[in-house]
Amino acid sequence: MSLIAWIALVSCVAWAWLLLGQGLFWRTDQRLPRGSVEPVAWPSVAVVVPARDEAEVLPVSLTSLLRQDYPGRAEIVLVDDGSTDGTGELARALAERCAWRHGGGLPLNVVSPGPPERGWTGKLWAVRHGIAVARGHGEGGTDFLLLTDADIAHAPDSLRRLVAAATSHRLDLVSQMARLRVAGGWERLVVPAFVYFFCQLYPFRWVNRARASAAAGGCVLLRTAAAERAGVPGAIRGAVIDDVALARAVRRSGGRIWLGLADHVDSVRPYPRLADLWRMVARSAYAQLRHSVAVLACTVAGLALVYLAPPLCLAAGVAGGDAVAAWAGGAAWAVMAGTYVPMLRYYRQPLRGAVLLPVTAFLYLLMTVDSALRHHRGRGAAWKGRTYGAPQAVSER
Repeated sequence: MSLIAWIALVSCVAWAWLLLGQGLFWRTDQRLPRGSVEPVAWPSVAVVVPARDEAEVLPVSLTSLLRQDYPGRAEIVLVDDGSTDGTGELARALAERCAWRHGGGLPLNVVSPGPPERGWTGKLWAVRHGIAVARGHGEGGTDFLLLTDADIAHAPDSLRRLVAAATSHRLDLVSQMARLRVAGGWERLVVPAFVYFFCQLYPFRWVNRARASAAAGGCVLLRTAAAERAGVPGAIRGAVIDDVALARAVRRSGGRIWLGLADHVDSVRPYPRLADLWRMVARSAYAQLRHSVAVLACTVAGLALVYLAPPLCLAAGVAGGDAVAAWAGGAAWAVMAGTYVPMLRYYRQPLRGAVLLPVTAFLYLLMTVDSALRHHRGRGAAWKGRTYGAPQAVSER
């Protein structure tokens, strides 16, 4: 057989293994656990929202939190992390408007932690401050913490459903992957694949059966007691991919975690240009690879073999009359597209877009390489004026 035929066959075998041996990552049926029973006495919850220059999205996201239909005691702590666009002032105005128009709403406390200390990422520094404020309020502090990003909008019953799931199934961490925005052409091409690749790295079934640890940072309900046992956020203070680090810390301390796709939680942050999506991926891709050149090389080779080889081998096989290369390349491409269909359906996108997954994978390959180049040029994981290199080892407080 030709070299191209061997490459196509290896890719075909790889896809057969991914289809059946990677936790059925391609399925989208991991949603909030069914059979959740609402508690007789609702626990108290503090919603902690780290926010840095988020005035553009707060009118939708924060308003959705203020209007949560939650029967127990709950409050929102918005941590204004050095914003220069009036985030804090807007948050207070939105809370006043919600109280005036709807006769109530969750109470809002806007605080500012000051610049992060050495060794902390800005987000985790803000979360640390928000948790400290929440613990100091009310008798006995708070039972649960909802850690949610400033660009995440929640349906009115979102908090209620999260707490019911956690209490019914005795979970210490419940996380939902928010449905990201897919309004523009580049978003439609890149965003569903972003979630698809995340599911491939951390199959939700494996997470929920204690075979892997991961969370989606946009929406994490965490028992306060579990956070204390795990020593978070101090134990993960320098983590760029903080959601996965949080889940691992909670599981190491004996906690039970759950991760799934969201039906009632949506990201409202727009990514209208390819450059916007590129920055989103590139800021943390190399951190995901532990800042290792060797792991980067293996990742690039793997992406090329699994995602790029099938269509290229099919084309080469057809052009050169190599039946094995054409058949194996086409079969691998068909399996690849088939595993992508459920995610496209979840995002309500045309299923014909599944055949474009190799194009999207090639973009992600370039983004990953660019992430490594940025790191080695000293620009690291950059987000809103802050740049983080590889985290240094720090002791827990």
